[in-house]
Amino acid sequence: MRTKHTFRLPPDLAGKLADYAARKRVPQALIVEAAIASYLSPDAADRLEAALARRLDRMTRDMERIERHVTISNEALAVFVRFWLISTPPLPDTALVAAQTKGRERYEGYIEALGRRLARGRKLSDEIVRDVDGSVRAEADEKSP
Repeated sequence: MRTKHTFRLPPDLAGKLADYAARKRVPQALIVEAAIASYLSPDAADRLEAALARRLDRMTRDMERIERHVTISNEALAVFVRFWLISTPPLPDTALVAAQTKGRERYEGYIEALGRRLARGRKLSDEIVRDVDGSVRAEADEKSP
């Protein structure tokens, strides 16, 4: 036997309840009953803790992936700067103005290319994986008779 209860809900919560019941095609009373049972359940805290643990695990994996991408970016930049500093000879004073002008032009071209690349959504890490996969396949093809 069921006991009848009468209670009032704020208009926004009542609207959400009605919308949810209509979408799921179940009576509102069934939703309220399930919600109260879940709330009063002794394992509700355990379920909440498990849900939070899953979310924290996912966030940890995301942070590890971000850390990996930042490390790749930092190393790529460091290798480029070291190579550039080692291989670029100093300019004579007579060529300095022309080199600065050409440098500004090249920098503007770089910024435009970077903007186009970011707009397309291409990433350096994707290219590295594709290049490494291609190298591994090429080596395997060379070794096979």
